Amino acid sequence: MMRVLALFLLPVFGACALPTLDEAAFQRLVEAHKGKVILYDFWATWCEPCRVELPQLARLEAKLRSQGFELITISADEPEQAADAEKVLKQFAVHGPVYRKQAKDDDRFINSIDAKWSGALPALFLYDKAGQKVRSFIGETDMGTVEAAIRKLL
Repeated sequence: MMRVLALFLLPVFGACALPTLDEAAFQRLVEAHKGKVILYDFWATWCEPCRVELPQLARLEAKLRSQGFELITISADEPEQAADAEKVLKQFAVHGPVYRKQAKDDDRFINSIDAKWSGALPALFLYDKAGQKVRSFIGETDMGTVEAAIRKLL
């Protein structure tokens, strides 16, 4: 239990690199956030559509936070790009939990999130208050569509 709590007590931005997630840690994250509508955003600094979506997602999270919505961002960058990922998150004023994907087996990690996901970025996964994935948005997605899906769950 303490390890799970420690995962969520890490600072959003600090002197150390972004906290990492593997398949097991992602599942614990989903479990720990039951009761809220969560959008998991998988992105990378080298992904231009991801960089376009990040500020839009940050504004959406700020607008809907008081209604029980939370955005969790997960960078797919390599460890040596973690500092760049932190800079991008700060630049776009992304708040809330931020992580970096670090899986021993990328295919296994990707399939544990969504068997239909190839790993393409950007990728958004919407979970309801019961902790169930209800929708996946792979590739560039209209924020109006994302917002409408979130509002249905709030």
